[in-house]
Amino acid sequence: MASSHRWLALAPGDVVDVVAPGFRSSAEELVGGERFLRDWGLRPRIPKDIYGRDVLCANSDEVRFEQLKKALYAPDSKAIWCIRGGYGANRLLPGLMRLKRPKGRPKLLVGLSDITSLHVFLNQQWGWPTVHGPLLDRLGRKAALPKYERELKRFVFGGEDEIIFSGLRAMNTPAKKKTVLRAEVSGGNLVVLQSSLATNCQWQTAGKILFFEEIGERGYRVDRMLEHFTQVGLFKRAKAIVFGQFIGGREPDGSNHVWPVIERFAKDSRIPVLKGLASGHDVIQRPLPFGTRAELHLGGSTARLVCASGGEA
Repeated sequence: MASSHRWLALAPGDVVDVVAPGFRSSAEELVGGERFLRDWGLRPRIPKDIYGRDVLCANSDEVRFEQLKKALYAPDSKAIWCIRGGYGANRLLPGLMRLKRPKGRPKLLVGLSDITSLHVFLNQQWGWPTVHGPLLDRLGRKAALPKYERELKRFVFGGEDEIIFSGLRAMNTPAKKKTVLRAEVSGGNLVVLQSSLATNCQWQTAGKILFFEEIGERGYRVDRMLEHFTQVGLFKRAKAIVFGQFIGGREPDGSNHVWPVIERFAKDSRIPVLKGLASGHDVIQRPLPFGTRAELHLGGSTARLVCASGGEA
């Protein structure tokens, strides 16, 4: 992408706006997330009313929207880091769709799970690259493995021009053909992506390498979502599909149908389908750039995905 569509790498002293578009974290996790950013030399800015009264979410829709809007337009911050996912970011989309893109460079947005709604909005509506990466509640309680925390720091501080996901495994015949596919990566949480269908911010898949991750969904629900996407034609013009981490989803009898239904889906797919990308809700949560140049190298025993960072030092 053009340099004007790249976020600036972070540096010590930079302001990072902390937002809670979905669920709230515990008070201890919020303090831990703030401490995590300060330990990196950054200046976290947390709204005093980040948490308030709501049926489900960290605060009312109106308050959460205003906090996010303020962070998006703030002239003195370079990044927006989400404290938690959960549910609720999609409720902010109608308001976001009425906003004009701010002038100047994109900001770095980091988050995953429910934050998929914000990735889709920023990638598609504003042309901003974003990062599917660890949430602050997790980082604040030291749940990230040191190796991957160091990788994340290099990434957001501009020390990594690209992220390479090696060891991807082909799940169907098209994925075994030796070739290189060049496209942007787009996707995130399977349930959240499905919730975008038939809305003004519907997920656009044409010409993209698609990524999926999920947690706690049983096999029949994963199958239903993939079948829904298939029947509405979302995969017809996509270049490939890469599955990340799918956690949980056991049946009442202890069995698990999640990967068997994904394997059946892959077998029936006409585009390359792969698995093994270390991003999602599991212990390893590597940063995955969305909306940047990427290359998917197919053929041989394993494949690899190479993604430009989206940042500029």
